[in-house]
Amino acid sequence: MIFRITDENQCGLLKRLLESSRVSVEINKKGFHREAVTTVELSPYVLSGVRVLLVHRWPRGVYLDPYQLASLSDESDWQILLDSAIDLELPAHKTSGFVTYVYPAVDGPTPRLLKVTIPIHGRYHKPSYDGKTFTSVDIEAPELLLRTEKCTQLSIFEPHAVVDTPCTADNSSTCSWVKLQHQQEQGLVGLQFPVGDGSLVTPVCGGTLLVTMISCVALSKYLWKHRLV
Repeated sequence: MIFRITDENQCGLLKRLLESSRVSVEINKKGFHREAVTTVELSPYVLSGVRVLLVHRWPRGVYLDPYQLASLSDESDWQILLDSAIDLELPAHKTSGFVTYVYPAVDGPTPRLLKVTIPIHGRYHKPSYDGKTFTSVDIEAPELLLRTEKCTQLSIFEPHAVVDTPCTADNSSTCSWVKLQHQQEQGLVGLQFPVGDGSLVTPVCGGTLLVTMISCVALSKYLWKHRLV
C-alpha cells in the first residue's frame, strides 16, 4: 500500500517504517568465494520516495574485489561505495576491516522486500600451531538507514540515530539518514576458512632446503664430470 501524504506527515510515517522494518544476512556457497545475501523487509506502509542504504562493516578476514564489483555494476540492482582501498593480496593479519555503503536501485515506489547479493572472498590466515585446521570469521548484518527528502524534522526519530552519510554511491555529497537502532537480533554468521598447520613449517622448510642442497650437489657433479663448466 503506497500512501501519497502531505509533507508534514512524512517524518511520522518514516519513523513507523523504521520501527517495523527488519534486516538480515545469510551466506551462500562454500570455500573462499562466497555470497552475502542481505534481505530487507520494510513495513507494509511503504512511503513513496524512501531511499534505502545498507552499511556493512566487514571484518579483516574477508574482502570485496573492486574489479569484480565494477564488472557487475551493469547487471546489478544496487550500487556500492567502499570507504577505503582494498589490497587483494594481503593476508588477514596484515589488513583491517572496512565499510561498504550499498544503495539498492529502486525504480518507482520502494518495494516491501529488497534482496542484495554481494560476492565476498576469504583472506588467507596465519597458520595454526594448536592443531586447528579452520578459523572462524564472523559476519554481522548490515545497518539499515532510510531517508526521504520530504522529511526535515529529524529530531523526532529518537531512539533512532540520525547520521550524515554519502547520499549516493558517487560520494559527491552527504545527506542525513535515519539509522534503525533496535533491529531484530540475528546474531553473527560464522564463516569457516582453512588454515595451514604451523607445526609443519620447520620440517617443510628443512626438507625443502635439504632437497635443494642435494640437487645443487648432484648438478655440480654432473657438470664437472662432463666438463660443462
